[in-house]
Amino acid sequence: MTVLATQKLQLIHEFFKIKVIKFGEFKLKSGINSPVYIDLRQLISHPQLLRAAATLLWQSCQRLSFDLLCGIPYTALPIATCLSLQENIPMIMRRKEKKAYGTQQQIEGSYQAGQTCLIIEDVITSGNSVVETLNDLRENNIIVRDVAVLIDREQGGLANLQQQNLKVHAALTLTEIFTGLFQQNLLTESEQSLINNFLLQPS
Repeated sequence: MTVLATQKLQLIHEFFKIKVIKFGEFKLKSGINSPVYIDLRQLISHPQLLRAAATLLWQSCQRLSFDLLCGIPYTALPIATCLSLQENIPMIMRRKEKKAYGTQQQIEGSYQAGQTCLIIEDVITSGNSVVETLNDLRENNIIVRDVAVLIDREQGGLANLQQQNLKVHAALTLTEIFTGLFQQNLLTESEQSLINNFLLQPS
């Protein structure tokens, strides 16, 4: 097993331990009904695991060329901040709503027109949240070619973002997470059955 594969398995195991991966009945922001929910908000209470997740994500995008990082609010912001600190890369932040006072900025931080920015996302399902941030960045003349995502749910987001001329670089996929859980015997029989049926559904 490669070092990268080992790192992924360890991260999947830790995600399972702190209940980043939840089973039940969930309706996602995209409207999809899912038996599994990825709750990466838990990472903010586990700094060592947050660093490990950011390090794994960095391996998927470290060869890309860009000037800035922009984490999608809110869950991806700690991941982007961690990467900014670890790799000494300037970060900007997109507000969900434009300020109605003061500078009335939509994009916070120091940047110049024509700079390139790597968007950081925690989980991609449909990719709509990425497109919202992408549009605001491009309106401010910031060039965006790539998105680095910690987990791709493999449910249409990749194709949607390709239509926006974006390349997606995923550290983990939902299939890899399920496979890792199986390999480590971390699922009950009912959870395995639930996931198998879910994977057979068209995205």
